[in-house]
Amino acid sequence: MTNKTSRVQPAGLLAQGVRRRRIRMATLAAAFSLFAMYLAWDNAYGPPVRRDDESPITQAMADDSPSSGDAAPSGTASSDPDLVKRGEYLARAGDCVACHTADKSRPFAGGLPIATPFGTIYTPNITPDPDTGIGQWTDADFQRAMHEGIGKGGERLYPAFPYAEYTRVTGQDVQAIRAYLNTLPPIHYAPPRNEMRFPFNQRWLMVFWNMFNFTEGRFVPDPRQSAEWNRGAYLVVGLAHCEECHTPRNILQGLKSTDRFSGATQAGWHAFNITPDKNSGIGNWSDDDLVKYLSTGVVPGRANAAGPMGQVVEDSTQYLTPEDLRSIATYLRSVTPVSGGETHPRDQLGTPASDVTALRGTEVTGVNGAQLFVANCASCHSWTGQGTGASAPGAYPSLLHNSTAGANDPANLAMVILHGVSRTTKQSDVLMPAFGGELTDDQVAAITNYVTKQFGNPQATLSVDQVAKLRAQQQ
Repeated sequence: MTNKTSRVQPAGLLAQGVRRRRIRMATLAAAFSLFAMYLAWDNAYGPPVRRDDESPITQAMADDSPSSGDAAPSGTASSDPDLVKRGEYLARAGDCVACHTADKSRPFAGGLPIATPFGTIYTPNITPDPDTGIGQWTDADFQRAMHEGIGKGGERLYPAFPYAEYTRVTGQDVQAIRAYLNTLPPIHYAPPRNEMRFPFNQRWLMVFWNMFNFTEGRFVPDPRQSAEWNRGAYLVVGLAHCEECHTPRNILQGLKSTDRFSGATQAGWHAFNITPDKNSGIGNWSDDDLVKYLSTGVVPGRANAAGPMGQVVEDSTQYLTPEDLRSIATYLRSVTPVSGGETHPRDQLGTPASDVTALRGTEVTGVNGAQLFVANCASCHSWTGQGTGASAPGAYPSLLHNSTAGANDPANLAMVILHGVSRTTKQSDVLMPAFGGELTDDQVAAITNYVTKQFGNPQATLSVDQVAKLRAQQQ
């Protein structure tokens, strides 16, 4: 009996080991699929190609608090003028135009290429064209896409479309957006087909991504909080999907719940920490500062929106009501502060330059940062780096006490030098030329390092190789 048991036991253990290995392999395969697809999304949801903005729309007033309910009406959304007006406002809050416009002559017609390591995603046409847009979609189809990430034909959508946030938007607000989109001129344009390599072109793999990174369900107001706080939360974690850019990713590229809003980098641009931490975040900003920044893109002596955030201001937040902007500020004040290790606020660093005036008129030789600053930057930002035009709309900003120059990561500063700034708001047009075509990588690195050392964070430096990688991000 003993010998028989001793002969059977290893076979049983072997079978158990095989099963365990198979389970581990299946788990690893699923995890790999999840990671790869989410990584594709993470790169896909970078800043869209820069474009000129469309004509400003008429602002619509939003309710003081989120609407409730979640019924999905059948057929086509109502054409009621009040509903359409509200939908226009909500579409602005969700920044739909940014990703669904590749050519300003075809607004909302899609075709914007979003490059990923696994291929290219092209955004869809969301005009009411019946053949190439969403003209044949019912309200239920549209709501299912927004709330569940599933298209009209039952296909799973890539999370470059942020349905993980839009799922929190109420059914009434979704239908208001649909009602507005129905009033757009139908544009007969079929965007190019996605060019995703196998296996990333298999949409069913999104099942694995959703298992770990998506919870379907509407926003539930917190009765312990004020109506203003709840409105801000509804916008920030839902329609405006702020966390998608401002929250870092975990090993599976999911949002790190422990570091919400603490900042993250996408496609070369760093979305800053917007928690109330006084040194790393926006804890030393007033509510008026936050409202001014979101409505104009600039807080003199503190921050200027550029890159993806500049486009968010231009296309979206400048159209929000002061009440909604203040509610966003109220909610952000309440999130958990996250420190990045900074010992001073980004906007309280730097001293005026006193060494560059002697370089005026001298020939630029090599990669001397001070010389390159005089030749390329000082005429607008002044010889001292304190800017020109003071706080007037469209003024050239000071580089002292500037959150970009004072950041631990100087990538945004280099990206601005490479690609410039173009931001149009109701208050002003802001334009800084792109120097990427004129300056070499080592020259961009030299200017970046001079600016951070003199006017910002002297510990923040950038190598030539890092500049080359940043340049490639936007090509």
